[in-house]
Amino acid sequence: METLSPPHPDVRQRSLPLSVVALAAATFSVVTTEMLPVGLLTSLASGLGVSAGTAGLTVTLPGVVAALAALLLPVAVRGTDRRTVLCGLMLLLGAANLLSALAPSFTVLLAARLVVGLCIGGVWAVAASLAVRLVRAEAVGRATAVVFSGIAVASVLGVPAGTFLGELAGWRWAFGAVAALGLAVAGLLAAVLPALPPSEPVRLGTFPGLLRLPRLRTGLIAVGLLVVGHFAAYTYVRPVLERVPDVGAGLISTLLLCYGVAGVAGNFLSGTAAARDPRRALLLISAALAAVVLLLVPAGASLPVSVALLVAWGLAYGGVSVSSQNWVMAAAPEAREAASALFAGIFNLAIALGALAGGRVADAYGTTYALWLGGGLAALALAVVATARPTR
Repeated sequence: METLSPPHPDVRQRSLPLSVVALAAATFSVVTTEMLPVGLLTSLASGLGVSAGTAGLTVTLPGVVAALAALLLPVAVRGTDRRTVLCGLMLLLGAANLLSALAPSFTVLLAARLVVGLCIGGVWAVAASLAVRLVRAEAVGRATAVVFSGIAVASVLGVPAGTFLGELAGWRWAFGAVAALGLAVAGLLAAVLPALPPSEPVRLGTFPGLLRLPRLRTGLIAVGLLVVGHFAAYTYVRPVLERVPDVGAGLISTLLLCYGVAGVAGNFLSGTAAARDPRRALLLISAALAAVVLLLVPAGASLPVSVALLVAWGLAYGGVSVSSQNWVMAAAPEAREAASALFAGIFNLAIALGALAGGRVADAYGTTYALWLGGGLAALALAVVATARPTR
């Protein structure tokens, strides 16, 4: 396998701080765009004359497309400079959001959201593996944490800001704002990223070979279990919190903000630990997620305990993305981009499956059982990681 040389060290050193931040801005943009309809669902449905359930397709379908795009797009652009690919995807994201803002019908909006799914999967698959090419070896852990911090910050700032703008000026202006953001990030990437020729060819036949690597396969199974479990439980965290005595709507919003801030902190704490030993980091994260989610079931009678567990949940889940990505890169060092594409595809598919599974369980048995499902899957992930060979 031919490996192309990295950028000249002088170029890499000059572009280091802003180039990594630019990648974080790209992940922030796609995750904000992906989740934006969640906070705008009622006004969006009313404005386009559809039910809230139908409007929910603007979140579900892009997730499915993103899972497919994460696998297929690196294959389609395998010979293209990654700076060009990322700039093109961000321009396309801006155009899709502009079309969403101007959509005359729900059909047009849904078509634009399918394009958004392509951008989400593409950016995840390409950007996730680039930190190692932009920094020296000793800084890879921190740089990877910065890239993935865009995901956590989108939950804390991006989506609430979009929701606020939608309430203030209408949902179309919210989509217009993220369209402008996408175009601005495309310009930033073009200005600060060095040339990034593909380091290895990604072909469809590459993926079956990677899945035969035991350590990589184990890591992907573990992250799939963790993400499905998390979204099965977290999708219904609001009704879970509503049963706690003395909790009103305003306090719940504050608690969810605290959860998001804890997630940002967890991302950076885990990034440093995972760079040294991704297996140990995922062991701790899996154990923590299993414990806090399951303990929320009996903690419903106590506000202080519920708050402490929710913050601990944020800290633990904030480290899932960056720790898993470090595991993937350690398990397949000769095929980082292809392995990252598999990781991104499974992660996005797990989000959709988690929300679906949690919904089925909550509807059939109640929200408490969604917590049992989430905690049980995290415990299963812990068993999978515990039996795996060290990644380093």
